[in-house]
Amino acid sequence: MSALAEKQHLTTSSISAPRGLILSEDGGIYATNKPVYTLFVNPLLLKDKKIVASQLAKIIVLSKNVSETDFKQALLTKQDELSNKLNQNLSWVALERNIELETKNSIEELKIPGLGFDESSARLYPEASSAANILGFVGSDKLGNPKGYFGIEGYYDRQLTGVRGEVTEEKDAGGLPILMGTFLQQESKKGYDLTLNIDRGVQYIVEKKLKAGLEKYGAKSGSVVIMEPKTGAILAMANYPNYDPNNYTNFSKEAFKNLVVADTYEPGSTFKTLIMAAGINENVVKPDTKCDTCDGPVTIGEYKIRTWDNKYRKDETMQDVLTQSDNTGMVFVGNKLGQDKLLNYIQKFGIGKLTQIDLEDEVSPDIRLKKDWKEIDYATATFGQGIAVTPIQMIRAVASIANGGYLVEPHVVKSINTKDKVTTIKPKIIGQPISRETAYTVTQMMVKAVDEGEAGSYAPKNYKIAGKTGTAQIPIAGHYDAARYVASFVGFAPADNPKFIMLVRYVEPTSSIYGTSTAAPTFFEIAKELFSYYQITPDR
Repeated sequence: MSALAEKQHLTTSSISAPRGLILSEDGGIYATNKPVYTLFVNPLLLKDKKIVASQLAKIIVLSKNVSETDFKQALLTKQDELSNKLNQNLSWVALERNIELETKNSIEELKIPGLGFDESSARLYPEASSAANILGFVGSDKLGNPKGYFGIEGYYDRQLTGVRGEVTEEKDAGGLPILMGTFLQQESKKGYDLTLNIDRGVQYIVEKKLKAGLEKYGAKSGSVVIMEPKTGAILAMANYPNYDPNNYTNFSKEAFKNLVVADTYEPGSTFKTLIMAAGINENVVKPDTKCDTCDGPVTIGEYKIRTWDNKYRKDETMQDVLTQSDNTGMVFVGNKLGQDKLLNYIQKFGIGKLTQIDLEDEVSPDIRLKKDWKEIDYATATFGQGIAVTPIQMIRAVASIANGGYLVEPHVVKSINTKDKVTTIKPKIIGQPISRETAYTVTQMMVKAVDEGEAGSYAPKNYKIAGKTGTAQIPIAGHYDAARYVASFVGFAPADNPKFIMLVRYVEPTSSIYGTSTAAPTFFEIAKELFSYYQITPDR
């Protein structure tokens, strides 16, 4: 009987743990917590439940900024919901969750007996939509508990969540606490704080320039990612259109997708830097090697491979091939490499594998099995067609040219911080697809491609910038759509000792299909501001 009585008298409830903060590299707050409240009631203490339901419904619906046209229906729906809860024969009923402080104060002014509030916390993103696709957001799981989705919130959900506490207390027959009764409390433990590599100043520059570029070039969407090539630290990452994680329910699910890690595309001519690096690394070509098959289209079976401008240059060098972005010249490099080595280098550069970046929504398009490759597939792969990548795979692969030949693991989080300890995420080298000598040679070729190529007119003349444009048609249901393109530019600077590598990508630009006249100008506009921001002195 004593045991049964104890079960009736004692109630145990959990205490939510404050979620860990997400901070920028300079300590600015990207994600924090704000107090919210659960409104509860003891229906046994209420006299006129209908009036109470009406009063509470009006305050709650007004707090949700419902439009005038929807207000009346929302009010009736909320009144019915509250009436049903108030008519339950229970001593404790939760009426509404996640109530803001201002709404709580308005309800308290009604002085309704039996009402009370439990305090908890909800996620707050002070920078609104800035870095939204990096951060993700906090929603609820199937049981109604807070859970991180997408980005950092999803990937590091376990570390950010913390440990819930617990309160055991003795209550009377009316469900009210007995002041002199049993009371046991186990404190909750706050989640770990995360400091990102994201530089708020760089993030602001990127978002401003990307948004302006998207409007100027009439693109469907756009992405920019900036990384330290030697460490893999992500300095900035932005997508447009984006969303506000404070009000994520007001946006479509498509907005949550981080295009840098979760969108696949054919890289086009930016891929030529990797195949050229493979050819030079295998010593089958050099910058001054002349192409003896570049005086016209290349025929492979029933297909003809042409240059983008239908111009052909007899005996052009490999430097010219890169500068002029010549598809026929790249087929020449692929033939010199051979099919086995070509496929091997594509895999060495990390194409077809997850980069393991610490964001929840990363995907990786598969590379077809070796037995399924045809001669035409090897040829088109040399200039980035018929092979798919994500932007993060592409920037990591080209970073191996910028950093002396090493494939590094990209990472957004700089350190995980607890009350007693700071754990720094150390750079991680995955492999070395090319030698340091090859990386240097291809870097100089990319510098010359910027200086002498069409995109060079947008570049600042007092800095050595290595880069390459890309323009690729979008494959639809087994064929290419002649009206839809992806324009991109990848590059790093200062070329001989890079502080950053950057990839700019526009999907379906309408002002021009070419990366030279869309992605490249945005790249150089951002680069100019970064030279000033990082106080990088001219190297020319």
